[in-house]
Amino acid sequence: VNNSFNYMQMCCSHIQFANQEEKQEFSKFPTKTGRRSLSRSISQSSTDSYSSAASYTDSSDDETSPREKSQVNSKGSSDFCVKNIKQAEFGRREIEIAEQDMSALISLRKRAQGEKPLAGAKVVGCTHITAQTAVLIETLVALGAQCRWTACNIYSTQNEVAAALAESGVSVFAWKGESEDDFWWCIDRCVNMEGWQANMILDDGGDLTHWVYKKYPSVFKKVRGIVEESVTGVHRLYQLSKAGKLCVPAMNVNDSVTKQKFDNLYCCRESILDGLKRTTDVMFGGKQVVVCGYGEVGKGCCSALKALGAIVCVTEIDPICALQACMDGFKVVKLNEVVRQMDMVITCTGNKNVVTRELLDRMKNGCIVCNMGHSNTEIDVASLRTPELTWERVRSQVDHVIWPDGKRVILLAEGRLLNLSCSTVPSFVLSITATTQALALIELYNAPEGRYKQDVYLLPKKMDEYVASLHLPNFDAHLTELSDEQAKYMGLNKNGPFKPNYYRYEKGFKTPHIDYD
Repeated sequence: VNNSFNYMQMCCSHIQFANQEEKQEFSKFPTKTGRRSLSRSISQSSTDSYSSAASYTDSSDDETSPREKSQVNSKGSSDFCVKNIKQAEFGRREIEIAEQDMSALISLRKRAQGEKPLAGAKVVGCTHITAQTAVLIETLVALGAQCRWTACNIYSTQNEVAAALAESGVSVFAWKGESEDDFWWCIDRCVNMEGWQANMILDDGGDLTHWVYKKYPSVFKKVRGIVEESVTGVHRLYQLSKAGKLCVPAMNVNDSVTKQKFDNLYCCRESILDGLKRTTDVMFGGKQVVVCGYGEVGKGCCSALKALGAIVCVTEIDPICALQACMDGFKVVKLNEVVRQMDMVITCTGNKNVVTRELLDRMKNGCIVCNMGHSNTEIDVASLRTPELTWERVRSQVDHVIWPDGKRVILLAEGRLLNLSCSTVPSFVLSITATTQALALIELYNAPEGRYKQDVYLLPKKMDEYVASLHLPNFDAHLTELSDEQAKYMGLNKNGPFKPNYYRYEKGFKTPHIDYD
């Protein structure tokens, strides 16, 4: 480029100008220094763009903490804490767009709105706060519930959506880029409200449940049930149950068919690429990638990466999942054996210390490291915050961690959930999960005394089938009906459920497996 520019200048030096004005006009072409400034300006605008963040307000808002601001909505309420209540109009548009692809949840809202099955329910929720979860929250309100909400991830909140919820009257406490202290403060504000006490909990990750157990155990005297949607949160619930400390019924939404097979698999299959492209602009063809964990999330990630030409290998602890990976054409390896050759390392196990400092030290220059699991425990990010390493923020949610010899490792979202921290997720597949969550809340809230004990339960199969049936009209799909003779032969009710609880809905030839991710 420089040679071409110099040649152009040399040629132009022989141009004869008609007058001094023409010569001055030509001289306005950028000099070498000017070109460099122009390039820097373009580069900077690219890093500030929507491509690396799922919020209108990331780069434009001031740096004042929302906790220090005094804000009220149009109704005069100040029972919320968001980045900027003035962004509510933008957020409302986002929610309306999401509603168009969440028709099943809207259908549930319309069908049950007259009955108000959640009348009297006081739901405290801790989930990602996006346009899609806003549709869920507003559905719960339409079904009669009072809601107070906070975020389960410090990077995934869409500020304008949080503002729209606050404007509509939902007490929401969340903003993108919270500190750890802010995170727990927001949870506390949701739970600790004078004159208001929750009787239902909707959690994603178990942090809200943990906080209530730790700070406000008396709340459980009135709580009818907990609905949990993540691997991490469900694991915590089973630990409480095993220790005899779970004092209310809990519904395990994560292991419901409609969550595992659609949100975990299909959602991650699309959003892994979206998150990586928005943050790094990487080309996948020919890249060496290792995916840690071959549960539903890992399967989705591997499928997408392989389709774009990446050379994918898998790590696994479970021999059944490992065999599935082999049958799907992926080499199963140990991370420490291949880490030096990898261009990308992606974790999706739900475990801790999957990628340790020792492994990070051995990675090659330019290796991209990210996490698709719920928690930020899979990558040992804390071990990278040492004096000998330099952190360089290159764009939103993208850090270059620089070793003394100049090697750089590209860390995304500081090891937190990539797709919701750095991009967005498909509204349709979240409609499936959200509808499942809404039905789980309705079931626990309205269940007669004694139906559920102080234990962890899976969603009844009939409800899974109902959630799926609500989404079939989007594809103009028509179910075949069993005849009386066929139903008798199979030992089924014509209206379902059509599969026993132990049935695993696997793709193609895959064998049943136990998920550990």
